[in-house]
Amino acid sequence: MTTQEKQQISDQLRAYCEQKGSQNKAATALKVSSATVSKILAGNWETIADEMWRSIAGQINGRGAEGWQLVPTRAYNAMTFALENAQRDALVMAVIGEAGSGKTEAVKNYTAAGRNVYHLVCSEYWNRRTFMAKVLQTMGVAYSGNTVADMMDAIVDTLKRKETPLIVLDEADKLSDQVLYFFISLYNQLEDHCGIILTATSYLRARIEKGLRLNRKGYAEIFSRLGRKFVELPLHNSEDVAAVCVANGVTDTKTINSIIDEADGDLRRVKRSVWAKVKGGAK
Repeated sequence: MTTQEKQQISDQLRAYCEQKGSQNKAATALKVSSATVSKILAGNWETIADEMWRSIAGQINGRGAEGWQLVPTRAYNAMTFALENAQRDALVMAVIGEAGSGKTEAVKNYTAAGRNVYHLVCSEYWNRRTFMAKVLQTMGVAYSGNTVADMMDAIVDTLKRKETPLIVLDEADKLSDQVLYFFISLYNQLEDHCGIILTATSYLRARIEKGLRLNRKGYAEIFSRLGRKFVELPLHNSEDVAAVCVANGVTDTKTINSIIDEADGDLRRVKRSVWAKVKGGAK
């Protein structure tokens, strides 16, 4: 790893510490020692292994060396607008967009630029304890309680001390019903103080609508707390895809049109096609 790459990660880590509120909280969130964070920020890099640099870079989205330029597409702007409103006014909402719509990238950028924004990428294997441990870790809170109630109290107490906090549950459609019910508890204890956004594909809407039809436990309460609607991100059009291509070095009209046809609005596919054109890789 080059000195330039390390400096870039160090700068990103400094911003990450400011976002978290302290070096200790950043270290807790990153699962590294406070001494490691201090050494990196102080420029004492001799004892920091490349593996540690890569681990920290991956967790704070330190991917600048890749050289990919983000473009504010219609979906990106809509996602950012939802995040801004939810944080400012302590709103609760569900934002849905198809795979490759750029939801997560918009959330990552908003999180990196703001304060008191806590972004979790959900997984199917999470149980209640795992979910709350992830929330506490993201907030940089070291907890000592052994029960689910202790963990929930720590989350609520921490968030109530923050100014305009925002929790983003990314890929929320992957959460089990057991964990999704905790959304109700968070809402009930943090209403009008903390914004909460669930992001997902359209599967989340289909799942909740099915739960409502079948009168499943908790689904009416979840839907009510989401304002009884879903915010749907616009699909990427040809102008969005063309702007992404141009920003990342593909300017030939014929090539751009070909990428537009192939991508079907999926920015992951756009990225692969642009990479193949610029760097000669395989699609």
